[in-house]
Amino acid sequence: MTRVRRLNDTFDTGLVWFRRDLRSTDNAALYYALKHCERVWCVFVFDTTILQPIVDKWVTRHPGTQAQDRRVEFILASLGELDDALRAQGGGLVVLSGDPADLVPKLANELQVDAVFANHDYEPAAIERDENVRERVAEAGRQWLTFKDQVIFERAELLTGQNKPFTVFTPYKNAWLKQLTSFDLKPYPVETYANHLAKLPAKLDRHLPTLDQLSFAPSNLGELELPTGMSGARLLLDDFLTRIDSYAERRDFPAAKGPSYLSVHLRFGTVSIRTLARLAHEMSLQPDGQGSATWLSELIWRDFYFMILSHHPKLASGASFKEEYDRLRWEQGPEADEAFAAWCEGRTGYPLIDAAMLQLNSTGYMHNRLRMVTASFLVKDLGVDWRLGERYFADQLNDFDFAANNGGWQWAASTGCDAQPYFRIFNPVTQSEKFDADGRFIKRYLPQLGKLPAKWIHAPWLAGADRLAQYDVVLGKDYPEPIVDHAQARARTLARFGK
Repeated sequence: MTRVRRLNDTFDTGLVWFRRDLRSTDNAALYYALKHCERVWCVFVFDTTILQPIVDKWVTRHPGTQAQDRRVEFILASLGELDDALRAQGGGLVVLSGDPADLVPKLANELQVDAVFANHDYEPAAIERDENVRERVAEAGRQWLTFKDQVIFERAELLTGQNKPFTVFTPYKNAWLKQLTSFDLKPYPVETYANHLAKLPAKLDRHLPTLDQLSFAPSNLGELELPTGMSGARLLLDDFLTRIDSYAERRDFPAAKGPSYLSVHLRFGTVSIRTLARLAHEMSLQPDGQGSATWLSELIWRDFYFMILSHHPKLASGASFKEEYDRLRWEQGPEADEAFAAWCEGRTGYPLIDAAMLQLNSTGYMHNRLRMVTASFLVKDLGVDWRLGERYFADQLNDFDFAANNGGWQWAASTGCDAQPYFRIFNPVTQSEKFDADGRFIKRYLPQLGKLPAKWIHAPWLAGADRLAQYDVVLGKDYPEPIVDHAQARARTLARFGK
């Protein structure tokens, strides 16, 4: 793979393949293509090897209906803005649907380009796909050039004093901050060479596909007030910067407007990680920069998980980071299946857990604190294999990113690197009392508990039937009885991990 400081070749024509980088600014592959080519075309491929399984799974679960996926809508809307931006500068975006391993080499041949440019992807399946494309492009006598873009430091750029990959976050973070220079955060000045964008040939200058043409129906994305594209990322960032000083204090409370809400934009690259890290780093150096420093730490966690995946591709095959935990015996059988279904559907009888899962199911978003608490509950209260929860989140999250999702689940399950020790088990009731003390978040997603005072909303079963009746709540009718006793579940988890 090409190191950005070693690219000295020049070309007549080039093709930029957009993937997780749906922006026309501060984009490494686009910048280098424009700088080193006289004419540049751009392409995005809706990858049917990814989308068709989503459609198939949906049809299996909802026979007779068309698949819905907020992420597909988000991508499509963001592509519209990207296409407009490229056209305003004299180019445009070719949008195809199919297997990119076939379509990208075919398009490169059709346009007779000298080189294909793309940004690095770190998931094993994507690496295999890219190697396939590289081989086919090379067979046709074309170059395949890829660049670091979605992280600040990648792969082996940060190593321990023993020249090994980090497995603990804090030393990694310290090394990250120590190695950071202004060059690492410098934006790529795409606009300097934008005049090299080439007009699309007439036969390729088509309208973007519709959702229906992609085999999807509209979801509720439009109702969620989630702005899409580059402009949406900018809108959210501008809003977050007005309250970033309070981020450290507010980020753990799901009823508060604390997070940046930029994770889906980072996932699809409608905003550059360099933009965010640069702002966070600069502001963290100010006297009142604790909120920015905390946010920067979260961005570094993202780099950390990408690095872990690049050194341990086994994680993509369902392996535990700590191999000894692959021998854990999880709950099996109909009761375990029903417990998992109750967790997925938000009917465990623990209000914070259920509200969090209902938020995920209805919006595709879940607050980070709640991701940890719900994951811990599935694994350590219900004894269900963390991989099932990981896959469920992968299906539901708008911002699903394998490295971060796997890292988070293995952290909660105590099977991962720098993970929560197995004997530290979140108590869902005390977590609820601490981070949603007044029950504001719970009542948003469980309106049937709306009359309950804060004293009883975190564990309604403790109130007793008579008292609950005063607030129009009957357990087993209006809201479930708890499906597990936390104290007993904790004992089972300690025994499971302690064997």
